[in-house]
Amino acid sequence: MNRFSRHLFTVALLAVFACASTVAAPQQASPTPPQQQEQQQQPPQQQQQKPKNSKDDVEQIGNRGVGKGVNFYSLEKEIAIGKQLAQEIERSAKFVDDPVVTEYVNRVGQNLVRNSDARVPFTIKVIDDDAINAFALPGGFFYVNSGLILRADEEAELAGVMAHEISHVTARHGTKQATKSEITQLAMIPALIFLPAGWAGYAIYQGLNFAVPLTFLKFSRDSEREADYLGLQYMYKTGYDPNAYVAFFEKVQAEERRRPGSIPKAFSSHPPTPERIANAQKEIASILPSREEYIVSTSEFDVVKARLRLIQSRSKAQENQPDKPTLRKRTEQDQTKKGKDTTTPDDDRPTLKRRE
Repeated sequence: MNRFSRHLFTVALLAVFACASTVAAPQQASPTPPQQQEQQQQPPQQQQQKPKNSKDDVEQIGNRGVGKGVNFYSLEKEIAIGKQLAQEIERSAKFVDDPVVTEYVNRVGQNLVRNSDARVPFTIKVIDDDAINAFALPGGFFYVNSGLILRADEEAELAGVMAHEISHVTARHGTKQATKSEITQLAMIPALIFLPAGWAGYAIYQGLNFAVPLTFLKFSRDSEREADYLGLQYMYKTGYDPNAYVAFFEKVQAEERRRPGSIPKAFSSHPPTPERIANAQKEIASILPSREEYIVSTSEFDVVKARLRLIQSRSKAQENQPDKPTLRKRTEQDQTKKGKDTTTPDDDRPTLKRRE
Protein backbone atom coordinates (compact mmCIF):
# COMPACT_ATOMS: atom_id res chain seq x y z
CA MET A 1 0.00 0.00 0.00
CA ASN A 2 1.57 3.30 -1.05
CA ARG A 3 1.48 6.51 0.93
CA PHE A 4 -1.51 7.91 -0.91
CA SER A 5 -3.55 4.75 -0.31
CA ARG A 6 -2.67 4.77 3.37
CA HIS A 7 -3.81 8.40 3.58
CA LEU A 8 -7.15 7.57 2.01
CA PHE A 9 -7.58 4.63 4.39
CA THR A 10 -6.86 6.88 7.39
CA VAL A 11 -9.38 9.47 6.23
CA ALA A 12 -12.04 6.78 5.69
CA LEU A 13 -11.34 5.32 9.12
CA LEU A 14 -11.72 8.73 10.78
CA ALA A 15 -15.01 9.22 8.94
CA VAL A 16 -16.25 5.89 10.23
CA PHE A 17 -15.39 6.89 13.81
CA ALA A 18 -17.10 10.23 13.35
CA CYS A 19 -20.30 8.56 12.14
CA ALA A 20 -20.10 6.08 15.00
CA SER A 21 -19.79 8.92 17.50
CA THR A 22 -22.81 10.73 16.08
CA VAL A 23 -24.87 7.55 16.13
CA ALA A 24 -23.76 6.74 19.66
CA ALA A 25 -24.67 10.22 20.92
CA PRO A 26 -28.32 9.34 21.59
CA GLN A 27 -27.15 6.28 23.51
CA GLN A 28 -25.09 8.55 25.79
CA ALA A 29 -28.29 10.55 26.59
CA SER A 30 -30.07 7.38 27.64
CA PRO A 31 -29.46 8.00 31.39
CA THR A 32 -32.15 10.75 31.34
CA PRO A 33 -35.27 9.07 29.93
CA PRO A 34 -37.56 10.42 32.70
CA GLN A 35 -36.92 13.99 31.57
CA GLN A 36 -37.75 13.08 27.99
CA GLN A 37 -40.88 11.29 29.15
CA GLU A 38 -41.98 14.35 31.14
CA GLN A 39 -41.43 16.56 28.10
CA GLN A 40 -43.44 14.17 25.96
CA GLN A 41 -46.24 14.02 28.53
CA GLN A 42 -46.55 17.78 28.99
CA PRO A 43 -48.44 18.52 25.72
CA PRO A 44 -51.24 16.01 26.50
CA GLN A 45 -51.61 17.57 29.97
CA GLN A 46 -52.01 21.00 28.43
CA GLN A 47 -54.65 19.63 26.06
CA GLN A 48 -56.58 18.16 28.98
CA GLN A 49 -56.68 21.54 30.70
CA LYS A 50 -59.78 23.54 29.77
CA PRO A 51 -59.37 26.99 28.22
CA LYS A 52 -59.91 29.88 30.57
CA ASN A 53 -63.07 31.01 28.80
CA SER A 54 -64.50 27.52 28.33
CA LYS A 55 -68.10 27.01 29.40
CA ASP A 56 -67.02 23.67 30.86
CA ASP A 57 -64.77 25.25 33.49
CA VAL A 58 -66.90 25.83 36.57
CA GLU A 59 -64.05 27.53 38.40
CA GLN A 60 -63.98 30.33 35.79
CA ILE A 61 -67.66 31.27 36.12
CA GLY A 62 -67.89 35.04 35.78
CA ASN A 63 -64.78 35.28 33.59
CA ARG A 64 -66.09 33.34 30.58
CA GLY A 65 -67.34 34.56 27.24
CA VAL A 66 -70.95 33.53 27.82
CA GLY A 67 -73.43 35.51 25.74
CA LYS A 68 -71.17 36.35 22.83
CA GLY A 69 -72.44 36.06 19.27
CA VAL A 70 -74.37 38.01 16.66
CA ASN A 71 -76.53 40.50 18.51
CA PHE A 72 -77.95 43.84 17.36
CA TYR A 73 -78.50 44.95 20.97
CA SER A 74 -75.99 46.39 23.38
CA LEU A 75 -76.37 45.60 27.05
CA GLU A 76 -77.76 49.10 27.65
CA LYS A 77 -80.44 48.63 24.99
CA GLU A 78 -81.21 45.18 26.32
CA ILE A 79 -81.84 46.59 29.79
CA ALA A 80 -84.05 49.33 28.32
CA ILE A 81 -86.14 46.78 26.42
CA GLY A 82 -86.47 44.58 29.50
CA LYS A 83 -87.58 47.54 31.58
CA GLN A 84 -90.24 48.45 29.03
CA LEU A 85 -91.57 44.90 28.96
CA ALA A 86 -91.47 44.71 32.76
CA GLN A 87 -93.71 47.77 32.97
CA GLU A 88 -96.25 45.98 30.79
CA ILE A 89 -96.24 43.01 33.15
CA GLU A 90 -96.51 45.08 36.31
CA ARG A 91 -99.60 46.86 35.01
CA SER A 92 -101.58 43.64 34.99
CA ALA A 93 -99.88 41.18 37.34
CA LYS A 94 -100.76 40.77 40.99
CA PHE A 95 -97.66 40.65 43.17
CA VAL A 96 -96.97 39.14 46.57
CA ASP A 97 -96.10 42.01 48.90
CA ASP A 98 -95.27 39.96 51.99
CA PRO A 99 -91.80 41.19 53.07
CA VAL A 100 -90.65 37.80 54.36
CA VAL A 101 -91.50 36.01 51.10
CA THR A 102 -90.14 38.67 48.77
CA GLU A 103 -86.90 39.10 50.71
CA TYR A 104 -86.28 35.35 50.78
CA VAL A 105 -86.92 34.77 47.07
CA ASN A 106 -84.81 37.79 46.15
CA ARG A 107 -81.95 36.56 48.36
CA VAL A 108 -81.97 33.09 46.81
CA GLY A 109 -81.99 34.59 43.31
CA GLN A 110 -79.28 37.18 43.97
CA ASN A 111 -77.06 34.48 45.44
CA LEU A 112 -77.38 32.53 42.20
CA VAL A 113 -76.70 35.69 40.18
CA ARG A 114 -73.47 36.30 42.09
CA ASN A 115 -72.33 32.79 41.13
CA SER A 116 -73.23 33.17 37.45
CA ASP A 117 -71.89 34.86 34.33
CA ALA A 118 -74.41 37.71 34.63
CA ARG A 119 -73.35 41.10 33.31
CA VAL A 120 -76.54 42.97 34.26
CA PRO A 121 -78.21 43.58 37.64
CA PHE A 122 -81.31 41.52 38.43
CA THR A 123 -84.68 42.67 39.77
CA ILE A 124 -86.62 39.72 41.22
CA LYS A 125 -90.32 39.81 42.16
CA VAL A 126 -92.94 37.23 43.17
CA ILE A 127 -96.24 37.04 41.26
CA ASP A 128 -99.32 35.82 43.12
CA ASP A 129 -100.32 33.07 40.71
CA ASP A 130 -100.95 29.35 41.20
CA ALA A 131 -99.34 28.41 37.88
CA ILE A 132 -95.99 26.63 38.00
CA ASN A 133 -94.04 29.28 36.18
CA ALA A 134 -91.00 31.55 36.22
CA PHE A 135 -89.54 33.72 33.50
CA ALA A 136 -86.80 36.30 33.05
CA LEU A 137 -86.88 39.20 30.61
CA PRO A 138 -83.81 40.63 28.86
CA GLY A 139 -81.86 42.93 31.11
CA GLY A 140 -82.43 40.92 34.31
CA PHE A 141 -86.11 41.48 35.13
CA PHE A 142 -87.05 38.19 36.79
CA TYR A 143 -90.49 36.97 37.94
CA VAL A 144 -91.29 33.89 40.03
CA ASN A 145 -94.84 32.61 40.50
CA SER A 146 -95.99 31.65 43.97
CA GLY A 147 -97.24 28.38 42.45
CA LEU A 148 -93.67 27.42 41.60
CA ILE A 149 -92.55 27.97 45.20
CA LEU A 150 -95.45 25.93 46.57
CA ARG A 151 -94.85 23.09 44.10
CA ALA A 152 -91.16 22.73 45.01
CA ASP A 153 -90.40 20.35 47.85
CA GLU A 154 -86.91 21.68 48.54
CA GLU A 155 -85.05 24.94 48.20
CA ALA A 156 -82.65 23.31 45.74
CA GLU A 157 -85.56 22.60 43.37
CA LEU A 158 -86.61 26.25 43.44
CA ALA A 159 -82.99 27.33 42.95
CA GLY A 160 -82.65 25.04 39.95
CA VAL A 161 -85.56 26.64 38.09
CA MET A 162 -84.30 30.11 38.98
CA ALA A 163 -80.78 29.23 37.80
CA HIS A 164 -82.21 28.03 34.49
CA GLU A 165 -83.98 31.35 33.93
CA ILE A 166 -80.93 33.34 34.99
CA SER A 167 -78.98 31.41 32.35
CA HIS A 168 -81.30 32.70 29.62
CA VAL A 169 -80.34 36.24 30.63
CA THR A 170 -76.59 35.57 30.96
CA ALA A 171 -76.52 33.90 27.53
CA ARG A 172 -78.65 36.78 26.13
CA HIS A 173 -81.04 34.36 24.46
CA GLY A 174 -83.85 36.91 24.21
CA THR A 175 -82.02 39.54 22.20
CA LYS A 176 -80.11 36.95 20.19
CA GLN A 177 -83.38 35.37 19.13
CA ALA A 178 -84.82 38.80 18.37
CA THR A 179 -81.73 39.50 16.25
CA LYS A 180 -82.28 36.34 14.23
CA SER A 181 -85.91 37.26 13.73
CA GLU A 182 -84.99 40.75 12.60
CA ILE A 183 -82.39 39.49 10.16
CA THR A 184 -85.09 37.50 8.39
CA GLN A 185 -87.41 40.50 8.38
CA LEU A 186 -84.98 43.20 7.25
CA ALA A 187 -86.86 43.72 4.00
CA MET A 188 -90.09 44.35 5.93
CA ILE A 189 -88.85 47.02 8.32
CA PRO A 190 -86.47 49.33 6.44
CA ALA A 191 -88.21 52.47 7.66
CA LEU A 192 -88.07 51.54 11.34
CA ILE A 193 -84.29 51.37 11.28
CA PHE A 194 -84.18 55.15 10.85
CA LEU A 195 -86.25 55.83 13.96
CA PRO A 196 -84.39 57.68 16.74
CA ALA A 197 -84.47 54.61 18.98
CA GLY A 198 -83.01 52.35 16.29
CA TRP A 199 -83.32 48.61 16.81
CA ALA A 200 -84.32 49.09 20.43
CA GLY A 201 -87.21 51.26 19.27
CA TYR A 202 -88.41 48.48 16.98
CA ALA A 203 -88.34 45.95 19.83
CA ILE A 204 -90.18 48.31 22.16
CA TYR A 205 -92.72 49.03 19.43
CA GLN A 206 -93.45 45.34 19.15
CA GLY A 207 -93.54 45.00 22.91
CA LEU A 208 -96.28 47.60 23.19
CA ASN A 209 -98.57 45.65 20.88
CA PHE A 210 -98.90 42.82 23.37
CA ALA A 211 -97.77 42.25 26.94
CA VAL A 212 -94.62 40.16 26.38
CA PRO A 213 -93.52 39.03 22.91
CA LEU A 214 -92.90 35.30 22.74
CA THR A 215 -89.58 36.20 21.11
CA PHE A 216 -88.26 37.00 24.57
CA LEU A 217 -89.80 34.01 26.38
CA LYS A 218 -90.01 30.98 24.11
CA PHE A 219 -86.55 29.83 23.10
CA SER A 220 -85.17 27.27 20.70
CA ARG A 221 -84.10 23.82 21.78
CA ASP A 222 -80.45 24.80 21.57
CA SER A 223 -81.09 27.76 23.86
CA GLU A 224 -82.92 25.54 26.34
CA ARG A 225 -80.04 23.05 26.30
CA GLU A 226 -77.57 25.85 26.98
CA ALA A 227 -79.75 27.18 29.80
CA ASP A 228 -79.85 23.69 31.30
CA TYR A 229 -76.08 23.40 30.93
CA LEU A 230 -75.31 26.76 32.53
CA GLY A 231 -78.04 26.55 35.16
CA LEU A 232 -76.64 23.32 36.59
CA GLN A 233 -73.23 24.98 36.88
CA TYR A 234 -74.70 28.01 38.65
CA MET A 235 -76.51 25.71 41.08
CA TYR A 236 -73.30 23.82 41.77
CA LYS A 237 -71.26 27.01 42.19
CA THR A 238 -73.82 28.34 44.70
CA GLY A 239 -73.69 25.09 46.66
CA TYR A 240 -76.99 23.44 45.69
CA ASP A 241 -77.43 19.83 44.69
CA PRO A 242 -77.74 19.90 40.86
CA ASN A 243 -79.69 16.63 40.87
CA ALA A 244 -82.64 18.53 42.38
CA TYR A 245 -83.11 20.35 39.06
CA VAL A 246 -83.67 17.10 37.17
CA ALA A 247 -85.89 15.71 39.92
CA PHE A 248 -88.14 18.76 39.91
CA PHE A 249 -88.77 18.75 36.18
CA GLU A 250 -89.47 15.04 36.24
CA LYS A 251 -92.22 15.83 38.73
CA VAL A 252 -93.51 18.64 36.53
CA GLN A 253 -93.64 16.29 33.56
CA ALA A 254 -95.60 13.78 35.61
CA GLU A 255 -97.99 16.57 36.65
CA GLU A 256 -98.53 17.57 33.03
CA ARG A 257 -99.31 13.99 32.06
CA ARG A 258 -101.76 13.65 34.91
CA ARG A 259 -103.38 17.07 34.40
CA PRO A 260 -102.85 18.28 30.83
CA GLY A 261 -102.76 22.06 30.58
CA SER A 262 -101.49 22.61 34.12
CA ILE A 263 -98.28 24.17 32.78
CA PRO A 264 -98.47 27.59 31.05
CA LYS A 265 -97.68 27.69 27.34
CA ALA A 266 -94.72 30.00 27.92
CA PHE A 267 -93.31 27.41 30.33
CA SER A 268 -94.18 24.32 28.27
CA SER A 269 -90.77 24.11 26.61
CA HIS A 270 -88.93 24.11 29.95
CA PRO A 271 -89.55 20.60 31.29
CA PRO A 272 -86.66 18.56 29.95
CA THR A 273 -87.30 15.82 27.43
CA PRO A 274 -85.64 12.45 28.14
CA GLU A 275 -82.74 13.59 25.99
CA ARG A 276 -82.27 16.77 28.02
CA ILE A 277 -82.53 14.84 31.27
CA ALA A 278 -79.85 12.46 30.03
CA ASN A 279 -77.64 15.40 29.02
CA ALA A 280 -78.06 16.97 32.45
CA GLN A 281 -77.13 13.75 34.20
CA LYS A 282 -74.11 13.39 31.95
CA GLU A 283 -72.98 16.93 32.77
CA ILE A 284 -73.38 16.33 36.49
CA ALA A 285 -71.22 13.20 36.24
CA SER A 286 -68.50 14.54 33.92
CA ILE A 287 -68.26 18.33 34.24
CA LEU A 288 -69.14 19.05 37.87
CA PRO A 289 -66.56 17.92 40.44
CA SER A 290 -67.97 15.76 43.20
CA ARG A 291 -68.67 17.27 46.62
CA GLU A 292 -69.31 15.72 49.98
CA GLU A 293 -72.12 18.10 50.93
CA TYR A 294 -74.78 20.10 49.08
CA ILE A 295 -77.51 22.50 50.09
CA VAL A 296 -80.79 20.64 49.66
CA SER A 297 -83.28 22.68 51.69
CA THR A 298 -83.57 25.08 54.63
CA SER A 299 -86.06 25.71 57.39
CA GLU A 300 -86.59 29.20 55.98
CA PHE A 301 -87.92 27.65 52.77
CA ASP A 302 -90.58 25.82 54.80
CA VAL A 303 -91.53 29.05 56.58
CA VAL A 304 -91.94 30.88 53.26
CA LYS A 305 -94.13 28.09 51.87
CA ALA A 306 -96.34 28.21 54.95
CA ARG A 307 -96.74 31.99 54.64
CA LEU A 308 -97.59 31.68 50.96
CA ARG A 309 -100.27 29.09 51.71
CA LEU A 310 -101.77 31.41 54.31
CA ILE A 311 -101.73 34.36 51.90
CA GLN A 312 -103.40 32.34 49.17
CA SER A 313 -106.05 30.93 51.49
CA ARG A 314 -106.98 34.46 52.61
CA SER A 315 -107.14 35.80 49.07
CA LYS A 316 -109.27 32.85 47.93
CA ALA A 317 -111.64 33.35 50.85
CA GLN A 318 -112.16 36.96 49.83
CA GLU A 319 -112.68 36.00 46.20
CA ASN A 320 -115.23 33.31 47.09
CA GLN A 321 -117.34 35.76 49.17
CA PRO A 322 -117.63 38.90 47.06
CA ASP A 323 -121.12 39.70 48.44
CA LYS A 324 -120.22 39.35 52.09
CA PRO A 325 -122.14 42.01 54.10
CA THR A 326 -120.12 44.80 55.66
CA LEU A 327 -120.99 47.17 58.49
CA ARG A 328 -121.26 50.76 57.40
CA LYS A 329 -122.40 53.81 59.32
CA ARG A 330 -124.90 56.01 57.52
CA THR A 331 -125.02 59.01 59.79
CA GLU A 332 -124.60 61.28 56.82
CA GLN A 333 -124.00 61.11 53.14
CA ASP A 334 -120.70 60.14 51.68
CA GLN A 335 -118.42 63.08 52.24
CA THR A 336 -116.01 61.88 49.62
CA LYS A 337 -118.34 62.90 46.80
CA LYS A 338 -117.41 66.31 45.59
CA GLY A 339 -119.86 68.99 44.60
CA LYS A 340 -122.58 67.99 47.09
CA ASP A 341 -123.66 69.47 50.38
CA THR A 342 -122.24 67.18 53.07
CA THR A 343 -124.38 68.73 55.79
CA THR A 344 -127.66 67.53 54.27
CA PRO A 345 -129.01 64.57 56.28
CA ASP A 346 -129.88 61.24 54.69
CA ASP A 347 -133.37 60.90 53.28
CA ASP A 348 -134.13 57.89 55.47
CA ARG A 349 -133.31 59.59 58.77
CA PRO A 350 -136.14 61.19 60.80
CA THR A 351 -135.81 64.94 61.18
CA LEU A 352 -136.94 67.18 64.02
CA LYS A 353 -138.91 70.22 62.98
CA ARG A 354 -139.92 73.14 65.16
CA ARG A 355 -143.56 74.00 65.43
CA GLU A 356 -144.21 77.44 64.08
